[in-house]
Amino acid sequence: MSSAAGSPFLASSLLQQWGVIGSKMAGLEGALLTAGNPLLDISAVVTQDLLDKYELKLGDQILAEEKHLPLYKELEEKFQVEYIAGGATQNSARVAQWMLQVPGATTYMGCVGADHYAEELKKVASKDGVKVHYMVDAATPTGTCAACIVGGERSLVANLAAANNYKVDHLQQPENMECLEKARVIYSAGFFITVSPESMLTMAKHACENDKTYCLDLPAPFICEVPPFKQTLMDLMPYVDYLFGNENEARAFAKSEGWETEDVEEIALRIARFGKASGVRPRTVVITQGADPTVVALGGRILKFPVTRVPADKLVDTNGAGDAFVGGFLSQLVCGKDVAECVRAGSYAAGVIVQQSGCTFPDKPYGFSWA
Repeated sequence: MSSAAGSPFLASSLLQQWGVIGSKMAGLEGALLTAGNPLLDISAVVTQDLLDKYELKLGDQILAEEKHLPLYKELEEKFQVEYIAGGATQNSARVAQWMLQVPGATTYMGCVGADHYAEELKKVASKDGVKVHYMVDAATPTGTCAACIVGGERSLVANLAAANNYKVDHLQQPENMECLEKARVIYSAGFFITVSPESMLTMAKHACENDKTYCLDLPAPFICEVPPFKQTLMDLMPYVDYLFGNENEARAFAKSEGWETEDVEEIALRIARFGKASGVRPRTVVITQGADPTVVALGGRILKFPVTRVPADKLVDTNGAGDAFVGGFLSQLVCGKDVAECVRAGSYAAGVIVQQSGCTFPDKPYGFSWA
């Protein structure tokens, strides 16, 4: 795995490699189905005065309050903005699509409004190669996330808006059920639990009943602290084949269960032992720890995978690294690779994304060698 992967080298050997890979993976259309909260990231380098005006702090990730709502328009009017298709699940879908380089390999569902933000969101997601099936709520604006950057650090302010309104009725439409039928692997970030638990359970049960793979990301700690959200998470758990999270999310889950441990390895093993609705495969729990080794609980044992560190002078933006890891992991999972290859791809993708501004990437994953 090379930390120089983001460099735009156009060596003929790499182009030949991708030609061979493309022919081998031609049958992957629609293999990965994802569903979550679509947000249009509006990213701009701003001034400290703007942060002070809206009482924002660098490093924070918050939900927009009433006082923050004028921020989005002010960014567009006063600063040079970049639009990026965002939201945790959509980020992972985009990264998986980028890794696979197979048109239509990934499909994404979520709710947007009927406005210019929705048009921008669809345009940038489609450009990345993700096949989007958005539900449109004409009465509610498209969800946005303001990324205010000062000195290389950022403050994120998310306004879920329409993203909060996805309904299972949209999933049950014939063209969307066709996507579900076609998928081999299904994934949602845990944030979707607050929006459409019925949709998540429908997809999870479909995966179980049809010997497919259902994947879930541990939600932000607050979800484990709210009883109805925690209950949805536990209702989903029997169907989860792969569970992702970082060390803080794992510890928050352990605390919500009353486990008197902060040991990530022990927590991963305990989660892996929760009962499963299908005995086809054991649950795999994958916990990232930043630059420290990734912990995987599988079959009653712990595997640890070192992370290739990105030099400090090449770090640009760590936001989205977790989403990128999941996307890289899923890109190999849909190809039937083992967990070591999946983790390697996840670490590679995360290493590329932290060298970019926002969850963006070069044209192709140059430097990644396919096993």
